[in-house]
Amino acid sequence: MSDPEHYTIGWICALSTERVAAEVFLDERHDGPKSISPNDNNDYTLGRIGKHNVVIAVLPDGEYGTSSSASVARDMLHSFRNIRIGLMVGIGGGAPSSKHDIRLGDIVVSAPRDGKGGVVQYDFGKTVQGQGFQPTGFLNQPPSVLRTAVSGLRAHYESEGHKLNESVNHILEKKPRLQKKYKRPDPDTDRLYQSGVIHVRNDGASCAAFCGDDASKLIARPERTEHDDNPAIHYGLIASGNQLMKDAVIRDKLVEERGMLCFEMEAAGLMNHFPCLVIRGVCDYSDSHKNKQWQGYAAMVAAAYAKDLLVRIAPNRVVDENLRIIDLLSSVQENVSTIRAKLDRKEDTEILDWLTHIDYGLQQSDYRDKREQGTGQWLLESREFQEWVATSKQTLFCPGIPGAGKTILTSLVVDHLTSSPHPSETGIAYIYCNFNRQHEQSYSSLLASVKELHDQHKLKRTRPSPDDISRVLQSVVETYSKVFIVIDALDECQTAGGCLTRFLSELFHFQAGYDINIFATSRDIPEIARHFENSLRLEIRASTEDVSRYIQGHLHDLPKVIRENQQRQAEITASILEATNGMFLLATLCIESLNDKLTLNAVRSTLSGIQDRSSASGSTRNEAQVIDRAYDQVMERIEKQQPGHKDLALQVLSWIACAKRALSPRELQHALAVEVGMPSLDDDNIHEMEDIVSYLERTKDRWIPEAESTIRRSCVTYLSFKAFEAGACHGRDGPRERMKSYPFYNYAAQDWGHHARQSTFDHEVVNFMESQMKVEASLQALSHHVRSLAQTSLGQGCKECQYRPLYPECTFGFNELHLAAYFGILWAAEYFVERGNSVDAKNSNGRSPLWLAAENGHESIVKLLLATAGVEPNSEDSNNQTPLSFVAHQGNESIVKLLLATNGVDVNAGHGKPLACAAMNGHEAIVQLLLSTGKVDVNSKNSMRQTPLSLAAENGHEAIVQLLLATGKVDVNSKNSMRQTPLSLAAENGHEAVVQLLLATGDVDVHSKDYEGWTPLLTAAGRGHEAVVKLLLATGKVDVNLKDPAGRTPLWYAAHRHPRAAYQGTVDLLRASGGISVGLDCSGCLWCRSENTSRILPRKRRRSDS
Repeated sequence: MSDPEHYTIGWICALSTERVAAEVFLDERHDGPKSISPNDNNDYTLGRIGKHNVVIAVLPDGEYGTSSSASVARDMLHSFRNIRIGLMVGIGGGAPSSKHDIRLGDIVVSAPRDGKGGVVQYDFGKTVQGQGFQPTGFLNQPPSVLRTAVSGLRAHYESEGHKLNESVNHILEKKPRLQKKYKRPDPDTDRLYQSGVIHVRNDGASCAAFCGDDASKLIARPERTEHDDNPAIHYGLIASGNQLMKDAVIRDKLVEERGMLCFEMEAAGLMNHFPCLVIRGVCDYSDSHKNKQWQGYAAMVAAAYAKDLLVRIAPNRVVDENLRIIDLLSSVQENVSTIRAKLDRKEDTEILDWLTHIDYGLQQSDYRDKREQGTGQWLLESREFQEWVATSKQTLFCPGIPGAGKTILTSLVVDHLTSSPHPSETGIAYIYCNFNRQHEQSYSSLLASVKELHDQHKLKRTRPSPDDISRVLQSVVETYSKVFIVIDALDECQTAGGCLTRFLSELFHFQAGYDINIFATSRDIPEIARHFENSLRLEIRASTEDVSRYIQGHLHDLPKVIRENQQRQAEITASILEATNGMFLLATLCIESLNDKLTLNAVRSTLSGIQDRSSASGSTRNEAQVIDRAYDQVMERIEKQQPGHKDLALQVLSWIACAKRALSPRELQHALAVEVGMPSLDDDNIHEMEDIVSYLERTKDRWIPEAESTIRRSCVTYLSFKAFEAGACHGRDGPRERMKSYPFYNYAAQDWGHHARQSTFDHEVVNFMESQMKVEASLQALSHHVRSLAQTSLGQGCKECQYRPLYPECTFGFNELHLAAYFGILWAAEYFVERGNSVDAKNSNGRSPLWLAAENGHESIVKLLLATAGVEPNSEDSNNQTPLSFVAHQGNESIVKLLLATNGVDVNAGHGKPLACAAMNGHEAIVQLLLSTGKVDVNSKNSMRQTPLSLAAENGHEAIVQLLLATGKVDVNSKNSMRQTPLSLAAENGHEAVVQLLLATGDVDVHSKDYEGWTPLLTAAGRGHEAVVKLLLATGKVDVNLKDPAGRTPLWYAAHRHPRAAYQGTVDLLRASGGISVGLDCSGCLWCRSENTSRILPRKRRRSDS
């Protein structure tokens, strides 16, 4: 089988006819891929054209349009991660005009024109009254290597002529069975009708028979002579849309207005996600006279042109593309219309602030509006803040007690930065962390939010991996001379899995290399504060002036008995000021407690309570207790309301306190409308709700003790409605439409099990679990939700999800024990084990109950199942992953221990191998556990021929490298499928400590070459890893003038990278090493460009060259 890592060209077709044409032009056909991504739905043909390895894929039968092509490209990039450039090759409808004599069988090649990238999505835009339709999307132009090749091939064709017909005929001679469909049709069948002539019949009748050959209906065109190219190649704009163009009048209008040459339906889904060139053979004229007669030949000449183009491109030109497509554009999930960055027009710069579905822009506006005018100036005028703004690479940490007003002051800082004059190349980013959104504010989510620098990029609804985001963030930061990053409430950021530590480490890493200023608030927690030991520090407490200003601003909202009594107002102000003790939140609660006091006695009683609270807080300084007492009074006011209002308030608080994620108002309305035991939802039971009040995790057990039970029963009742008895929806839009009609279904499907896990035996839950069709419907909704998260905020296998992901292919075949294991419902698992459910039954993704329990971290159920007779601990899923290999990858130490303690567990089984999985992801404790068994193969290789040492070195896990080296058994020079050694990988990624460890063994080959001919020194120099270059030079063994196959040395690569300042240290190190030669590359061209020569050559030599 073929290794996917060896393929660098992606070729996408829309039709099987186009695929046949592509395949027959392969110089060599290869075996299928030995492995592809588990969620890749494509079918591939692999082969070679010239010196390039090519992957060919076609859209699913019967599917067309931009979203389908985007899906094919997405899956291709997941499986063939080294693809650098792409081709979209096939047929299209021509758009002839007086300027362009386009005929059937001609070829149209996408080329930038008039500020457009070569492909225009003509049906995407807006219609403005009085202005007509205005396109708003912008699609990228093809990569430079393809545009350069097109230019060279065009010149060659112009001087020498092309031999596309000969190429097609040669293929047809070898494959006579293709001649009927793919040979060039009779020229007489090429008829261009007047735009007003319409082929109205839909019974397959030919135009010759139905529309006739009347000259008055046809557009006369001269015959092409022997000196004319036939077929001709046209270069310009290709129109792409989601509907088939069969209207000559609209075609002509678009040609006149926008200069289109060709119409098709797929390219717009690719251009911003799959850098490619579009090549179309003309098979009709985009009018009502469409037929299939010319499709085969048009597909053949397009493929012949594509082959000629690839043959012109040197393999190293492809390899030298700056980044793999998968690194540069890892977000191909759906057809998203994109825009240019930093557009000047106001209407195009009004874009969302963040790359996440959490709308921080709205939060910023809300917090800013809540701030009392004039408050917070002390912060802006403080010495610390002034120094932070004025000093480069400065961090200001502002801790504060709960309720001190940290979030409101953060909004003031953001407002100050965005409204203050800054150079045009200043970027501003901000994020508000929230405890209730921890699963949405994972490490990768936080990085992606920060990536969205002010007015920089349009919102995308896909998610790259954290490493990918880091690389893209770095490239974005490089475009700014100064960046401000503002983060509120770090104490509410997710801490599981080291999220907070990784997030801050990544930010500080960027700050070290770029001019980035960081502002952060948090409660004063030692674990957080230690990250800011060397930073400016300014405590946030509600100042007396600010609290007084707030109180004065709200006294006019209080009852008349207060508004008209100046003395009472003074008493209220004094009492609240004394009680707040630096807590703005308490001032707010105190003001609210006076809202319903209509008599002087009621006011006095409330003031007495405020003063008592002040005395208590003054003696204990226990802010949490003070806030709790304030909220107790709020709850007591709820208890005194009318029964209907009280019940509604408590139900709302139940959902807010116990829901596993924040609910939308519409979801909450449906949740509150559920009547337990009823088979359907009564719309008349839906509450009209304008506001939702949040809070009270600490006091839910006292005020709403039945909340979990109520929510569990509501979820199960909702999922058991008769509307869902038919099971899963059919069709692509079915799940989406169902959740639109039943807004609460999404939450109920996701989280019913979480609520059931906290209960005891429940017949309603058991009845639902035994209802196969309703379960399948809920699993489809759960799968749809997780897939949406993968496309938006969580992605990358949803590592931070509450539950592990379910994909469409694994939502069936669940029995009751699968459900219990997946959601972690121990009592249900015990019940169904006793009932005799198969402990080794596999769902349609090959996963057993033990597999699902281990995957989702449900330790108690793993124990139960491992203790059950007959369970298979090494059960592999359809991806050949065992429970042990998966949790080793995941990093779940407790479950790894349980599995290792089980007889019969194979520590070397599973795709990727458990040790390799743990080493790759930096799980040091699990590596130690596996090594301690004495049974693991430390040199085992995964499908990419990577050993645990290679993976640990590549990812910079120093401690794990030490553990592996300490075994004395690892092969330090093992090579992966790209012929990279652990040293090569560590050098490529700049892991200085790992490089030092490997060099210290004395056994590593410092001259090892990967498949591109790059040594570790070449790689480190080309990436600008100065410290690594220094270590390698210090060995005294490396050849500083060693050239790659293109004739380029380490100095060449260091001198040609940008930004120059980042590589200057590397250049200086190489120059200082001695023996550096400034020579020619293999093409004979002097490789020191003029702008770089001053960095390399001494002053005297530069003068002589000028």
